[in-house]
Amino acid sequence: MPTETQETVKATITNPNRPWTRHYVNGVSDTLEYPPTMLWEMLKRSADTYPDNTATIFLGAKLTYGELWQSVQQFATALQMMGVKKGDRVAIMLPNCPQFLIAFYGANLAGATIIAVNPIYTSRELEFVLKDSGAETLLILDLKYPVFREIAANTNIRRTIVTGIQDYLPFPKNLLFPLKARKEGVWVNVKPAPDLFSFKKVLGKHSQPPSRVEQNPKEDLAMLLYTGGTTGFPKAAMLTNHNLVANSVQMNSWLSAQAVAEGKEIFGGALPFFHSFGLSVVMNIAIKTASTIVVFPKFNTADTVKALEKYKIGFFPGVPTMYVAINNFPDIAKYNLRSIKACFSGGAPLPLEVKQEFERLTGGILIEGYGLSETSPVLTGNPLGGENRTGSIGIPLPDTDLAVMDEDGNILPTGEVGEICARGPQVMSGYWNREDETAKSLKTASDGNVWFFTGDMARMDEDGYFYIVDRKKDLILVGGFNVFPREVEEVLYEHPAVQEAVVVGIKDKFMGEIVKAYIILREGQTATEDDVVKFCRERMAHYKVPKKIEFRSELPKTMIGKILRRVLVEEEQAKAAAISN
Repeated sequence: MPTETQETVKATITNPNRPWTRHYVNGVSDTLEYPPTMLWEMLKRSADTYPDNTATIFLGAKLTYGELWQSVQQFATALQMMGVKKGDRVAIMLPNCPQFLIAFYGANLAGATIIAVNPIYTSRELEFVLKDSGAETLLILDLKYPVFREIAANTNIRRTIVTGIQDYLPFPKNLLFPLKARKEGVWVNVKPAPDLFSFKKVLGKHSQPPSRVEQNPKEDLAMLLYTGGTTGFPKAAMLTNHNLVANSVQMNSWLSAQAVAEGKEIFGGALPFFHSFGLSVVMNIAIKTASTIVVFPKFNTADTVKALEKYKIGFFPGVPTMYVAINNFPDIAKYNLRSIKACFSGGAPLPLEVKQEFERLTGGILIEGYGLSETSPVLTGNPLGGENRTGSIGIPLPDTDLAVMDEDGNILPTGEVGEICARGPQVMSGYWNREDETAKSLKTASDGNVWFFTGDMARMDEDGYFYIVDRKKDLILVGGFNVFPREVEEVLYEHPAVQEAVVVGIKDKFMGEIVKAYIILREGQTATEDDVVKFCRERMAHYKVPKKIEFRSELPKTMIGKILRRVLVEEEQAKAAAISN
């Protein structure tokens, strides 16, 4: 068994011009120490120190840290006995459940590189990820097994491990779940095969600890984390153990303003763990601090509201649509949500109205931050317990440099809009098997340093607070004028009848593009297209006002609740093509 390394290393990035550090709250240092440890070592330390503390609560079933660490070791041993070696890719296609944590830290302990796969992927999407990553081992939910079988022959998968939600449910839910699934017609009978293994059985077979693996946190890849693929095929960000551990250290420091007491906190795990946001800001930070994670297999507003009250959850990271749903939940005032200390919002712009209403309901702090899969993911956050600025993604985390640059890599003056670029210990080493894409994103700027070019447009104020204007690719060109969707959406969210809103640019033969808005109204509220247009005209320039408005009952979203602007654009393109034909 490897042992936890005790030495620490100082951050190597230095920059004398970090105006944001003067806005750090007490307890947050401008530079931190990052222990050169593997991800599994964070869990081992928590299990050694707090073996009887509850690690996870899953639909009523609890696992202690001691039990979780024991299962992680068993899974690591099972992988090694199956032939998994250091650097081999292990794909995990699961919703949030205890098995995800066991497999994630177990594969890391075995020395493997993890591929976290979206469990709602189609066969085509799964085939691409498995082939691109070269994964030879797959852990998959039994209900999703047919999706894999369709394309199994086209992949390099040599061994498949199957588990079910029922495996970690308490009695009698573990017996009732299969019955309910059969009644609903979604139950899958997985037939035995030589290369097919039961998750619980392989854990039960191996009680001995795994073999020692020589591991280098700064060089060994922890994950290949696939981006959303909004511009062509998905790309896999190569994240080392050091990248992910460093981001956990940074976020732990950031949360210290709200007195994150080791071994005493409760996190709400509604964000999917397969996504960088849920993986780092919920799972890894909670494990590092020996906190309890209330694990939600998927976000359901009613279940979440009840759990927030029942378990007295203190930290609930999420995306704006989650907070919108909670704010608008029927009779929300009847629930006591005052246990909430802090919530970290990311993945999409956080409307001011949503933030203010959620803070009023809970008494906690809801801050907006910013990050990407390529940065493990968090780069910035508004200070917890410090100054939050409306519309800002906050200031860079410790040891993180951000700058706004032009296309030639020149740092722009304060207040000017350009591409936001980043440097820090959490930034990826590149894209897997994509040297050309790596070269486009990790570039040497005019200052001689290598920066990650995010593709997001932003500006920085004189105090170092950053403001995302929009994605380059989302920019709408109306008669030669630049329109940034976020600016229009902020105005729409101010309308008292609007619950959710998103805007896109659609082609127009006279203006090039015009702005179209898709709106979900609050329950019991009414508004017409004219009402909304008049409201917008009073608050923005005429070329920014939506020329078309479509009211909907729902909007296309990712599994984490991020609105899929791309899907709406594709719908408009299909409509235009049908008319032209």
